[in-house]
Amino acid sequence: MSENNKPIRIGTRGSRLALWQTHFVADKLRAAGLEVEIEIINTKGDMVLDRSLDKIGAKGVFTEELEEGLRANTIDIAVHSAKDLQSQIPEDLEILAFMEREQVNDVVISFDSQFSLEKEQIVVGTSSTRRRALLSRYYPNVIAAECRGNLQTRLQKLKDGQYDAILLAYAGVHRMQYNHLITEYLPTDKFVPAAGQGSIAIECAKSLPLPRKEALKKCLDHEETHLCLLAERSFLRTMEGGCSIPSFALATIVGNEVSITGGVVSLDGQEMITDTLTAPASEVIALGERLGTNILQMGGDKILEAIRATRA
Repeated sequence: MSENNKPIRIGTRGSRLALWQTHFVADKLRAAGLEVEIEIINTKGDMVLDRSLDKIGAKGVFTEELEEGLRANTIDIAVHSAKDLQSQIPEDLEILAFMEREQVNDVVISFDSQFSLEKEQIVVGTSSTRRRALLSRYYPNVIAAECRGNLQTRLQKLKDGQYDAILLAYAGVHRMQYNHLITEYLPTDKFVPAAGQGSIAIECAKSLPLPRKEALKKCLDHEETHLCLLAERSFLRTMEGGCSIPSFALATIVGNEVSITGGVVSLDGQEMITDTLTAPASEVIALGERLGTNILQMGGDKILEAIRATRA
């Protein structure tokens, strides 16, 4: 069998959401006449559930084992939630595609349809440092509690009464068909999402044959989403941040220009620095770098220094 006719081997985490995303990718490839095989790979982030992400070293916590599969040529592509990708991709690997982005909001999930974050003395579960910090800033009445595990595990904890509500990305909730549990869509001007939130990223080894890369990119990549995420991830790299740092970024396209809002918030929510910049779509990487530099110079460096000191 020639290289071009071999099935595309897709690596994925084993959660229901990860598998949904992988089958979504596989269906697009099959529709283009390509054969696929799916391989489930457990990551550290799936196996270590008794500690918060910043305690287990969040860099690559959901991606490292998949990347090892790419290097070993046991899989051709890895499917990730784009927000889980570390800001710096290893030299021998590359992001081949960013799929069309879902709605980016954070949402409140509760089995109480009347639930509101305005209520007094409520416990809200989240595994996100960013969401915890923003809750402290905008809802000081809320007690934020650690909530790890896949979506179904978190919902079971919610059902068992460990929390009054949990915060999640809309994309995952929607893909798992739990929209009926959403009690609130948090506005993106306050709860600016994590870089990449809402998009599925396709990673491969740089050594993957070019005809395969081109065929995969043609099927899976969404140009506008790709441009926006290049800007957001450039910002993240400049901030030297991952998912254990409460930074945020959201880029949008208007005409031939990309606008990006990003920033960082202190763990207690007391300090937040944000900025918005716009540039031609051809300059998205420089745009993200400029935004990151601005945020650091405006005092973001001090916030990050204080956060790292608490974890030393």
